[in-house]
This record gives sequence, C-alpha cells and structure tokens, in this order.
Amino acid sequence: MTKGRMEAFSDGVIAILITIMVLELRPPEGTDLAALRPVVPRLITYVLSFVNLGIYWNNHHHMLHAAEHVNGRVLWANMHLLFWLSLFPFATAWMGENHFHATPVALYGVVLLAAAIAYMLLQNSIIAVDGHHAKLATAVGRDYKGKLSPLAYAAGIGLAFVDRRIALALYVLVTVMWLVPDKRIEERLIADEQARHDAEKARRMRAR
Repeated sequence: MTKGRMEAFSDGVIAILITIMVLELRPPEGTDLAALRPVVPRLITYVLSFVNLGIYWNNHHHMLHAAEHVNGRVLWANMHLLFWLSLFPFATAWMGENHFHATPVALYGVVLLAAAIAYMLLQNSIIAVDGHHAKLATAVGRDYKGKLSPLAYAAGIGLAFVDRRIALALYVLVTVMWLVPDKRIEERLIADEQARHDAEKARRMRAR
C-alpha cells in the first residue's frame, strides 16, 4: 500500500466518524430557545470532539506528506491510531448524554490519551522507516507539544474524579494548544523544495 492510499483510507474513516457524531445530535422537541438547554452538554462535547478530529486529520495529512516510505509497521500503527479515533463518537455521546459526569469525563480522557499515544507511535514508526535525518524527523524535532499532551490528558483522567471542570479545562487547553497552526513540517517541506529549486538552478547555470 502506498502512503497515498493509506491517507485516503484514513481521511474516509475520519469523515465517517464526524458524520456519526453529528447524527448523535438529536434535536429537542420544543421550539423555543429554552428547549436547547438540555442538549447544550451534547453540543459542547460535539464541538470539542469535532475540533480534535480536525486537528488529527490536519496533522496526519502533513505527517504523511513529509513521509517518504511506508511499510507494514507504519500501516498497523496507522490502524492503531484509527482504532482509538473510532471511539470518539462513543466517548462523545456518553459524556454529553450524562452532562459531564466524572466517569464519562475520565473515559473521554482515556480515549484522548490513547489517541495521542497512538499518533506518537505512528510518527515514530515513520521516522524509523525514513531515518532520523529525514524530513519528518528534522521537522518534528523534540516535539514538546506531543510529549506534553499525554501528560495533560493523564492528569485530566485522575482529576475528573476530583473536579470534572479541571479535567475538562485540561482537555480544552490541549485542544487549543494544537489548534494553533503547527508549521514545523510545512516549513521543512518548503525549505526542502526551495533547496531543490536552488540546486536545479545552479546546475543549469553550470551547464551553460
């Protein structure tokens, strides 16, 4: 399987997950604004999950664009990530339906944590195939955000049973942190393209 086929498959899965989540949003029976009050927790949870899936889709696209090769290990690492992402609709519905009860909030954090770890494993699998001097490895660097996110999620899981508002605040904080455009990979790809352009230009100048 080429990386293009793997990316297309992943895109389709994420699109289906978003569709499933939005279908879980059942409209209220009333016709006034007060009727929306019971569904507000579900709406908030849906927005949070939608943004998180969007972040994964965006970063996944850039990561595969920087990848040079894929093998069986990368394919299974990608499936591992998609497995945890596929649990977003379930965790989203349970937390929203139960108005942010401690246990559903903790489970939501478990899914977030597992997805974050799975993404790191996929990233490391690609780096192992391409080498530590390849585009993805040099673009990611020390990856502070990638290492900080699981710690915040783990803290949120424990704090959900102390004060669920703190747990939710941590989940939102990590989401906002990743929502800020991360241009490391994009800048690396642009720099490589510019280097190739300059090298080709220099070659043509020498050939004259």
